[in-house]
Amino acid sequence: MKVLIKNKYISWRGSSYVTDDAGNQIFLVKGKLFSMRRKKFIYDMDGNLLYRVQNKFFNWFVHYAYVFDADGEKICAVKDRWFNINKEYFILGTKDSYKIDGRFASRDSRIVRNGEIIAFIHRDFNILRDSFQMEAPVEEIPFLSALVIAIDNISDNKSD
Repeated sequence: MKVLIKNKYISWRGSSYVTDDAGNQIFLVKGKLFSMRRKKFIYDMDGNLLYRVQNKFFNWFVHYAYVFDADGEKICAVKDRWFNINKEYFILGTKDSYKIDGRFASRDSRIVRNGEIIAFIHRDFNILRDSFQMEAPVEEIPFLSALVIAIDNISDNKSD
């Protein structure tokens, strides 16, 4: 299944949405106003909280974002490298081994679980908003969307 993850054009909170190929919204991502950790809450279309993504409060050279489930339990940490020219990200704290590797300028990436590619990500650069296209199995879409939002949080944190 292919989904689009787009930041809204104008949003004080950093909100975004996830749509399917036909343009139907499948998840709503709401940011928190004036959040030092860039908290984002991912909801299904019935208003049920699925995940919370937030950055580590203080980062030196390696940046972290955390993914929590609806009950507030930490599922994983997403981290980059200090010198991250290939745009690699590592997911820590899960039973499976995840890695997100990309190419220069992070236009194309892939998510690898236990050595097997499970998703492809393409990032569109736009002056007004970030946009990602992801192709992955339908049952993996909610969690992988949270990972993409975590990577976007890390990228935004590094650019500020």
